[in-house]
This record gives sequence, structure tokens and C-alpha cells, in this order.
Amino acid sequence: MKQTDEFYAVLKDPVSYGRKMKEQGRKIVGYFCSYTPEEIIYAAGAHPFRIFAGGENIHFADAHFQSYCCSLVRGALEGALAGNLDFLDGAVFPHTCDSIQRLSDIWRMNVKGPFHVDVVLPVKLDTESARTYMIDVLKKFRNDLASHLRVEITDDKLKNAIRIFNTIRGSLKRLYELKAENPGIISGSDLYAIAKASMMMDRNHLLEILPAVIEELEKKKENAKLSAGKRIVLAGGICNHPDIYRIIEEAGGVVVWDDFCTGSRYFEELIKDNADPITAIAGRYIERPVCPAKHAGIFTRGENLLRIVKEKDARGVVFFFLKFCDPHAFDYPYMKEFLDREGIPSMMLEVEDQLPSEGQLRTRFETFVEML
Repeated sequence: MKQTDEFYAVLKDPVSYGRKMKEQGRKIVGYFCSYTPEEIIYAAGAHPFRIFAGGENIHFADAHFQSYCCSLVRGALEGALAGNLDFLDGAVFPHTCDSIQRLSDIWRMNVKGPFHVDVVLPVKLDTESARTYMIDVLKKFRNDLASHLRVEITDDKLKNAIRIFNTIRGSLKRLYELKAENPGIISGSDLYAIAKASMMMDRNHLLEILPAVIEELEKKKENAKLSAGKRIVLAGGICNHPDIYRIIEEAGGVVVWDDFCTGSRYFEELIKDNADPITAIAGRYIERPVCPAKHAGIFTRGENLLRIVKEKDARGVVFFFLKFCDPHAFDYPYMKEFLDREGIPSMMLEVEDQLPSEGQLRTRFETFVEML
């Protein structure tokens, strides 16, 4: 599909994309997690740019991190220390896992940049006090960012940002829904490219091109044959490997949904059009599906995964974890037990920034798909 070329170009060289935006006079703020309030960054007149590991060999970062830290934080720090992120006007670190919090400390001391902001969001989200605390944290971030960028972040600017990001999230969700309705109309790799690149691309441009992609798929689904592949849901943290989707499809499966923070957790739950925009942004973080670094009930994540599997009529689940990601590793046993009780097969794949050999992966996926 021709429209996906632009998304692939961003994924291939996000550094050049960021530098090009900088040359156009944009202020760019890097962030690491879907709990970063992008709307506030956008309302400050800056571009929210999600930072991922660059895939390069680790040299500089090993002097600061132990080898058992995940490839995301080590790769991101490597890119910063190598000067690849010199186009950033600042970086935002939300309070999530221990590794991201330590990355924040190391970044502050070793990476040159105009500003550095921690957003210490609550961990426990199922109390009224958590909502009050969340609102206070977001108000502080609004003030801190306005001070660093020397701008005024008005309610009107925030409301406009909310409308824009709601539209983008709604478009991404519609793309996922079209894929789930008929997986054959777009490849998993193409959908992956669109979702991930959307976290780095110019949001105003996204408002123009995402509807065109949706329109083409809506037309295509009318004549497309239903895919014969066995329906699979992916679950985990982030996915840096588009080849995973291709290998699953070649093995006879199709990915119809995911529970990734680079996927469905990024776009689930729109921000309500409340009178106070900060309260509305906080409400979304309280109500959306949580990651393992947040708590909203003992079995919330397992129940959410089971709901996804049933709603999307999936036959199995592939857990896809970055190696040394303790929060996901801690949640995995009980989530697998939830699936086992319902007779839903699952497999777990733990990877670094580089995938195992394609032949090994294909054999594992073929075996898994065969048993579905």
C-alpha cells in the first residue's frame, strides 16, 4: 500500500526525521512512554517525539548501565550519548519502571540538553486520591514545561491539542478494527509501521494522511477475501520488530490485535471533553488499560487480555517481552493462568534488540500455530 511508504521512511531513519523538523524551526521534546502527556507538549507549541532504541551496538551506555537493563533504556541512552538525539529541546521521563527512572537520573547527569523533566505519576490508579494526585502532577508538568519553553499553555491550546490527539487515536483504533475484521486487507508489518511511526511524526500531517489510509482500507474490505490465517493476539511492552508479524503470517497466523504500549494501549480511551482539560487528560490515564508499572486492580491486566482475545475471536496469544523487563515478567504467570483456564493457548518470546534467527522463530511459530 503506497500510503505506508512515508511511515516506513520515518521508522528507517527517525533521527533524520527529527533533525528535519528541527531545521524547520520546530521545538522537539523527546519522551519514552505512553504515559507522557503529549497533549501538554503539543499545546506548548512543541512536537512530542517518542524515543526508541536505535538498534546500534552498545558502547557508551555500558559505562552507565548494568548488562541486565533492557535494550530499550540501554539503546536510548546509547543514541543520546552518541549525539544522535541532539535535535531534542528537552526530554520527559514519566514515572514507570525502575529502569526508566534510573535512565532519567543518568540522562540528567550525562546528556547535554536544554531541559529535563520528570513526571511522577501515581502507581496506584484505582482510588479517588490517585485522581487528585494525577491532576496535581499534570498541572505541575504544565507549569514546568511552560517555564522551560517560555510559552503560555492556555486552556484553549490544551483543548485544541486534545481534539487533535483524540482524532489521531480514533484513526489508529479504526485501522486496528479494520485489520481485526479482515486481517488480509493490510499486513501486520504495515499496521505496525503506521502505529509506531505515528508516535514520532508531525501530528498535523497525521491528521491528513491517516484518513486516506482508512478510506483505502474501507474500500478494499468490500472485495477482499477473509484471511484463512489463525487469529493471534500479541501482548507485552513494546515491539521493535516488524519482522515478527511477517514470520507469524508466513507460519499461518495473523495478528488481529495487541496489548502493547506501542499499540492498543497507546490509543485506547479518548479524552473526555470536560470543562477542565487537565482533569480530562488525567481521567484518561486513570481509566485506560494499564501497563504492569501501574496498578488498577489485582487481576485487571489479565482480565483485559482475556477480553481482547474473546472480542477479537483470537485462537491464541503470543507474549512478546524485552529481555530483563521485570514488570512484564512478574505479570506473565498469572496472565498465562487466566488464558489456561479458558483453554486459550499461549507462548512466550523473550528478545533483545536483535531477534533470534528467522529459522528458529519460524519453527516456533509454525509449531504454535499448528496447535491452535
